[in-house]
Amino acid sequence: MPNVQSFSTLRARSYVLRLPLFTRGLVAVMALFWIANMLPLWDLRQWGALIPDQISIFTLYRLNTFPLIHINFFHAILNILALTPLMERFEAEFGTLTSLSLFFGPLTMIPAFMYIFVERVIFRGNTTVMGASMWVFLLLGVEAIRTYKTNPYLVIGTHNIPTWVSPLVMVVVVKALMPNSSFFGHLAGVATGYLFGLGYLKFLAPPEKILRWIEGRLNLLGRLPHYVSVDQKTYGRFGVLPTSSPANAVGLVGSTQRLGP
Repeated sequence: MPNVQSFSTLRARSYVLRLPLFTRGLVAVMALFWIANMLPLWDLRQWGALIPDQISIFTLYRLNTFPLIHINFFHAILNILALTPLMERFEAEFGTLTSLSLFFGPLTMIPAFMYIFVERVIFRGNTTVMGASMWVFLLLGVEAIRTYKTNPYLVIGTHNIPTWVSPLVMVVVVKALMPNSSFFGHLAGVATGYLFGLGYLKFLAPPEKILRWIEGRLNLLGRLPHYVSVDQKTYGRFGVLPTSSPANAVGLVGSTQRLGP
């Protein structure tokens, strides 16, 4: 009888070794940030978390650093496990450079500004958020829209449930299971994912002509292992996934932990 444990270990190792460059880079940076956070010399969470009343022209870096920082090991590992398969799929479709420019640009800043607006303007609060779960719910929103285009409804008994609502259900479930998670931060991620999946944000992606020029000029495909070229994406830049491969939401989702005001 084959050793199931060894088989699973081999499959996991093969999966990790096949991860594209940007995805494995994110995982490595989040792990390094967690290690750095344990050092007594630097309060990394205070430096890089998204704190609404501390956003200014000099601290805009927080809009891109907060997903990389986590409150504890459990928070970090949940987010990494949830984010990795979703980000791998995104990078395989859109390419490494596009993923880098979007996730350290509009796809992080848009939900961050949404959260700041809701927290400061509507609720007059100042709750700190950090963690990659906003990215997780953003990508779940993208996947939900794609699934809706090929499989609009999930039939439960006599009811037809639109498949695009699945990330919203998961936001509620995560909030119920983890009361300290950021409900509005997760909603901001889902809303941004919906906009991207519907094509309203595709103008924010860098032009393919420029990306091809950069790739050719720097020979990125030849120099960087696991690099995904703009010409080697799986399904085309903003295309709909084929019906034979519907998007499935992952079952394990991390939560954005809240600190006190």
